[in-house]
Amino acid sequence: MTSKLARFLGAVIFILAFTGINNKEVFSLDKGASRALSHYIMAVMYEGMDDLDKAIAEYQKALRLDYSEGIVHLRLAGAYIKKDSFDKALEELRLAIKFSPDSLEPHAILTLIYSTQKKFDLATQEYEIVLKKASELDPQNIQIYKSLGEIYFQQKKFDLAEKTYKLILEKSADDAEAHFFLGTTYEEEAVKNKPEYANALNSLGYIYAEAGINLDLAQGLIERALKIEPDNAAYIDSLGWVYFKKGIFDKAVEELERASLLLADPVIYDHLGDAYLKKRNVEKAKQNWRKSLELDANQDKVKEKLKK
Repeated sequence: MTSKLARFLGAVIFILAFTGINNKEVFSLDKGASRALSHYIMAVMYEGMDDLDKAIAEYQKALRLDYSEGIVHLRLAGAYIKKDSFDKALEELRLAIKFSPDSLEPHAILTLIYSTQKKFDLATQEYEIVLKKASELDPQNIQIYKSLGEIYFQQKKFDLAEKTYKLILEKSADDAEAHFFLGTTYEEEAVKNKPEYANALNSLGYIYAEAGINLDLAQGLIERALKIEPDNAAYIDSLGWVYFKKGIFDKAVEELERASLLLADPVIYDHLGDAYLKKRNVEKAKQNWRKSLELDANQDKVKEKLKK
């Protein structure tokens, strides 16, 4: 199973389970369609006995009598999936959506199918629909909005991502994760709107480095910033910090030393101390942490490093 597929599977299952949202649609055949209802019941029974051919035949009979029942199309799609007939399943899922437009389950199943087929763009579209519908049904569920914000961010729909993270903060003003991703969204917007905006390039790269994510992308962003301002000590510090996060400690020390020669800054010295410690040069580490505290004595974390 690929990591992307595992992520989609886990996310969809989580959304459906966490919100308690399941397919609760009631079979709505009227008295005049009781024969269709009986075929549906027989189909469910056969499916429960793993006799998929008979189940499919009964679902099809029910649909011939009442074609507009979304739940029958959905159950038929499920039977086709069990037989690995994905093209037929996709057709039935689309019909289930057509006749039951408010149902979450067809979109969730489509997400899984497209993921297994490595059609990740289509899977993402369906997952977005699941999240949007789930947020409407459970508007206080912050986790749904976080997942939706991440989808928008991945799709580079930064305006929608911004609105989503702001909505989270309206519901939970102290949510650190929402603040972080809102800041990242602003940086991405700046880079998108002005690709050579050096400060935004560096800031976004540093955010990624500090979080320990997207390190190759972070390095590329910072290097772009350095092409614009090659002697900017803050940007050089960011590059050194990326190398540190990558575990390339020789390069980290090299860049951080270069930054410290250009600018006496407590953050640069703190980073340099961390890098020297990784190289097992304890004296150099202590020396740089002391320089950091001389410039800013209110750094409890740096003090703790010196104690250790």
